[in-house]
Amino acid sequence: MKNHQLKYKALSVFILVIVFFSATSMHENQTLQDFQAKAYYFSKSKMDLGNWGARLSEAQKKDVEARMKNRLEKGYVLSFNKEESVFTEEDQLDAISGATDSWGKNFAPGKQYKNVKTNTQLQEQEFYGKKFLVKDVLQPIEWNLGSETKQIGNYSCFKATASVPTNELTWYSFSWDKLRNTTASDSTGTIDVKMTQVEAWYTLQIPVRHGPLEYWGLPGLILEVSADNTTMLCSKLVLNPDEIIKIEAPNKGKEVSKIEYQDIITKKMKEFRNNRMRR
Repeated sequence: MKNHQLKYKALSVFILVIVFFSATSMHENQTLQDFQAKAYYFSKSKMDLGNWGARLSEAQKKDVEARMKNRLEKGYVLSFNKEESVFTEEDQLDAISGATDSWGKNFAPGKQYKNVKTNTQLQEQEFYGKKFLVKDVLQPIEWNLGSETKQIGNYSCFKATASVPTNELTWYSFSWDKLRNTTASDSTGTIDVKMTQVEAWYTLQIPVRHGPLEYWGLPGLILEVSADNTTMLCSKLVLNPDEIIKIEAPNKGKEVSKIEYQDIITKKMKEFRNNRMRR
């Protein structure tokens, strides 16, 4: 009789343990599934005036910096859940004219959607009035995880570094230097891949693989990232806001890959240059 009672009690405890862990697991999965947040970033870039800047007075340099402020200092919003994110730039007015920087938007990142589960990236781009939907896989980044830590707001962050092909980080933009380097590589038959050193700080307190712009893939949300002369820092983080965040993939524009988009804007810029030279 006692053995039967002991077996009954053991079975009851076993069932209670299973029910407890099942309920806990379901709660955690539901919490992760329902998780939503918004991260607000601001970026600041240093302007290198080069040899041309050496001929300017201090007053002229300050005037140039004032005119370029809306291109050197920008605000962004990253809306995300466990698997998806949408990254957008906040419109800013020109410090001199009071207008938005319409010309600069031709070479600025558009609305960007990333899905870390499906390894998909969709990005809206507008180039001189024509809309494109750039669809590609997420750029893989081989992060080196370090042990160095620092505090960003209320979050403990770990340092990670990586070396990434520069063209993969700036595929939506254009520069004559980039074109000259590509032309030189084609003429010599050698491929000279320029690399950018990236430093990121992420927090395990928010265990998602998201980050701003092309940066992603760390075991926690990226709160700060520096590359070349630009640093992007999260200044505000809102977890599970009362208002439901709609994270929708863009679907407007001619669908192209990153490489195809680069070819399109490069060809167009060459046309602009050739037409100007004919005048």
